[in-house]
Parts: sequence; structure tokens; C-alpha cells
Amino acid sequence: MFHVPRQAGGHPRLTLALIAATVLGAAVAAGVASSRPVTSEIPAAAQTPAPRPPVQVVQALPELTEALDRVSRGGRGFSGAVLVARGDQVLVRQVYGMADHEQGRPLALESRFRLASVSKQFTAAAILKLQDEGVLSVDDPLCKWIQPCPEAWAPIRLRHLLAHTSGVPDLMARPAWGLQRVTPATSEELTEDSKQYRLQFPPGTKVRYDNAGYNLLGAVVEVASGMSLATYLQRTFFTPLGMADTGSDADGKARNLVTGYAHFPGGLTPQKDANVSIVFGAGALYSTLDDMLVWERALHHDRVVSPRAYAQMTADHAPNSTPKERGRVRRDWGFGLFANSLGRQVRPAFEDRQIYHTGSWSGFRNLVTYQPEADVTVIVLSNNYHQRDQVFLIAEQAMAETLGRPFPTALAR
Repeated sequence: MFHVPRQAGGHPRLTLALIAATVLGAAVAAGVASSRPVTSEIPAAAQTPAPRPPVQVVQALPELTEALDRVSRGGRGFSGAVLVARGDQVLVRQVYGMADHEQGRPLALESRFRLASVSKQFTAAAILKLQDEGVLSVDDPLCKWIQPCPEAWAPIRLRHLLAHTSGVPDLMARPAWGLQRVTPATSEELTEDSKQYRLQFPPGTKVRYDNAGYNLLGAVVEVASGMSLATYLQRTFFTPLGMADTGSDADGKARNLVTGYAHFPGGLTPQKDANVSIVFGAGALYSTLDDMLVWERALHHDRVVSPRAYAQMTADHAPNSTPKERGRVRRDWGFGLFANSLGRQVRPAFEDRQIYHTGSWSGFRNLVTYQPEADVTVIVLSNNYHQRDQVFLIAEQAMAETLGRPFPTALAR
């Protein structure tokens, strides 16, 4: 059950019945802003989600709230949405800035943000759900599901694609990326395009971040399930979990999405041409703060995939020879998720291991992170591409204050 402070109002469209709880915080006007059960099925309770109460703000972390109020001021201030929860208790739930500057529309707690690469965990979960159902295995050859299949792909297993160790060149590493970036494409066209390129390394020998690999996984889901990736995700996850404001914009038909922006020499510039069709399996989803909390609670408590599949999802699949990243301890490369002590990258530093993924695309910067021992979820969604550092610092400030660590004030350089 999700607990939201009575003084601050309720939590909209959460999947389980609401029990109010008292925590520190004050009401702001409405509309503004472990042990896990062993099961591979979504429980019946989650399949008939209870109505969510009205949307209202929650602020129960004073240091974070003060920092957010400060960094959200001015023309280059933070623009986005922040949610922090300990277990099922929501501690902070707030938005800052504009959803559309041209129309003068402010962000709201129910605003739909593009998730960008945060989407990858959903594609990974789809593969693992199909494995739970006996339809496929992460050890299957890619060529079992993609036909005709290039000879070079014969050694690739689905687990290589999931962990970014396949050697398939990323979209952005290919010639004419600038043209492809703005050209709508189908999943079939993306697969055929990937077939043209040699592998960058033998599968399983290196790790290299790969959007193209997740598009191929999306294609596998489509072949294995007999439906589009968007439809499979909707029927298998979003509808049963009551995630009514989450979906795919791969067809370009999604409505009421927040406008993404970027700071260019000419000023704040809207990024209207998202064209997420070319990352349909890697970055095409949109969601809200509340829907993402529903997902995080379900995913990390075995209500999305089986405990065995979740263990695979959060394990480190990078080769032992993988070097440090930019002089830091390298992250663990899971299936659609990473793990690392992100708090080492802020000052004062803290060590707690977090399971997370970032997202950046067409005017958006996101970070969704989870600390398993303390059961803390932090969701930061921004509609400004050039706010990467702010998004990271806000997320780690939220995590640190919730865990009782010293409050970070700067990134480690």
C-alpha cells in the first residue's frame, strides 16, 4: 500500500488501496505540481487498481525542498518533476517550471515526460517475462528470432543484447546518423539497417552502450509475442498495473506530452521533433511521476518478473576485463538497469549501492534510481536536455537525505 501524508493530499491512480500516514510536510494547493513474495505473476490486486485520490504536492524532506526551490529559480533554473519514496511512503512529490513555454502551460504532477533510455528496463522486462512464460530464453541465439540472420550474428545471444555486450554497432556510431535521427522508421527497417554493419567486437568480450541492441530486443518481443512491442507492454505491464499515463510514442501519435527543451546560443529552444520511432525498443516510452513509482514498486518487489528473472536483471553481466569508467569504479551492467554507488560522484560522498538508469533524448534528462536495502525510490524527470548535472545532483541529494547521509551540495569533479 502507498502511504501519502494526509496534510499533503493523496497519490493519484496508485495500484493498491491508499492508507493515509502522517509525515513531516505541508499542504500546497492541489493540482500544482527485503523480502519479496516468490511469484512470477502480477498479483490479482494489481490487476484491478483502485482509483487514485486527487493530485497534490508532498514535501517532507526539508533540505531537498530548499535546494529545489533555489535551483528552480531564473531562466536557467531546474525544470522538471521529482518524487521520493521510502517503501510505500511518499516523501517528496513536486514539479517546477513549464511544460510548454510557448503556450504558457506549467508542469503538473500528472505531466507526461518522455523517459528516453529509462525505457530500456521495460524492454528487458518484456524479454524476461517471455522467458518466465517459457516462450524464450535469454540464452537463445538472436538468429532463432530474427530471420534471415547475418552470419556475423550467429554467436549473439539475447543476453548479449540485454547487457550491451553484443558488438552490434550503436545507431549513433553509424554513418549518416544525423539523417537517420530525423527519419521515421519501422522496427523491420531498423533491423534491416543493423544487418548492414559488422560487429565491433566478438559478442561477450566487451561492453558498449547500444540502443540498436535494444531495438533488436524489441523486434524479438514482437516475433515471440505476435504483437507490437507497444501493445505487448501495454497488455502485460501498463494495464494490469494501472499505469494509465504510460505508453509508447513510437508511432508519433501520443498526446499531451511535455515539450522538451535545450539551451542553445539563441536561448531556450523547444525540441519538437522527438522521432522516437528510431529507438522504439530503447527509448520510446513516456510516463509520469506516479506511474513510475507504481512501476518501481512492482519491479523491485517481484510483481513484474519472477525472482530468478529479477536476479538476472540486476546482476553484473560485463566481462571481468571491463575497465573503470572515467577513472571511477565501473558500474554493474544489468539487463536494462545499472548498479553503482552513485553517491561517490557527489560531495559529501556516500557509498550506498543504487540500481538505476538514466535517460536523455530530444529535450529530456531523467534519472530513476532505487536503493534496495532501505527501499528508497527517487524519480527525477526533466524537460531540459542540458540539465544533466542538476538532475544527477538532485537525485543524489534526495537519496542522501532520505538515507540520513550528509546532504550533498556539489558534484565531484
